[in-house]
Amino acid sequence: MRENLRVYLILNAAAYGLTLIGLVLGLIFPDLVAQEAAGLEADGTGELVRGLVTNPALFALAILGVNLFGLSALTIVLPSLIVPFAGLAFFGYWAVTTGITIAPQSEGEWILFIPHSLTLVIELQAYILFLLGAFLIGKHWLFPRTAGVETRRRGYLRGLQKLGLLALPALVLLIIGALWEAYSLSFLLGGLV
Repeated sequence: MRENLRVYLILNAAAYGLTLIGLVLGLIFPDLVAQEAAGLEADGTGELVRGLVTNPALFALAILGVNLFGLSALTIVLPSLIVPFAGLAFFGYWAVTTGITIAPQSEGEWILFIPHSLTLVIELQAYILFLLGAFLIGKHWLFPRTAGVETRRRGYLRGLQKLGLLALPALVLLIIGALWEAYSLSFLLGGLV
């Protein structure tokens, strides 16, 4: 991260900024929030969450699985392995949509938002580490000399190595985020979910 501090800070501003934009859009246009909520009910996510909230350990495992595989691997990393920087664009869309989805619409939802905002900070930091790794793959792939190598293949591999190093603290953050989210939703706010 120190080697790429400027990019890391830009990714932080983008991730939090896009999520905040989505949140503001959700507050201004409640129909967007209702539309997102209806989509979560239609695909079974709402029912799944309500079922899992009573079993915090299983709930944390499900959260970790979705965050690690669904978002980190499939939305950020995999597209960036195929098309340089593609995962950054997919994540941007996810950030705005998530901001809309979590926009509180009632007093009870504002109460839920307080502990859930810590979840958001922790998980976004993990995603930002994956975003940095995806950026480095693209940068070293397209401009191998930035990695101190001569060929694009070696640049790609160097980017993968850096992604692997960044994935370790990201995984720790995702575990902490999943445990906190499951705990906060199950024990602190169980009656409000």
